[in-house]
Amino acid sequence: MSTVSAKKNEVARQWFIVDASGVVLGRLATKVASVLKGKHKTIYTPHVDTGDFVVVINAEKVRLTGKKLEEKSYVHHSGYPGGLKSITAGKLLKTRPEEVIKAAVKGMLPKNPMGRDMILKMKVYPGSVHPHEAQKPEPMKIEG
Repeated sequence: MSTVSAKKNEVARQWFIVDASGVVLGRLATKVASVLKGKHKTIYTPHVDTGDFVVVINAEKVRLTGKKLEEKSYVHHSGYPGGLKSITAGKLLKTRPEEVIKAAVKGMLPKNPMGRDMILKMKVYPGSVHPHEAQKPEPMKIEG
């Protein structure tokens, strides 16, 4: 018996929908990252993107534990001198809640071109309305 490697054109992609209301951010991100990588499939191959699409709804209702709302900060640089920008998780969750989930999941994906393609398969929406009903996403339950 030989090991079978998945080919890019043989991968059948599914759509999953995740309700983030009341779920801890880290638990949500690990499960979503695993599905984006394709680790939940038996045909998982590390050098081939075998993952599925994930739609995350109710991003504004995700939960952060401890003092992360006040103390956790997201930092980026504008590219200009003195352009270091910082925003707390609480402010970012109020203004752009989808960015909090994207940053958490992106940190758990590979830091290479394949990882940059994987993050594009995740769609995050602050409310419960999304335009992906035609894909018939299956609900995925996350505890916590």
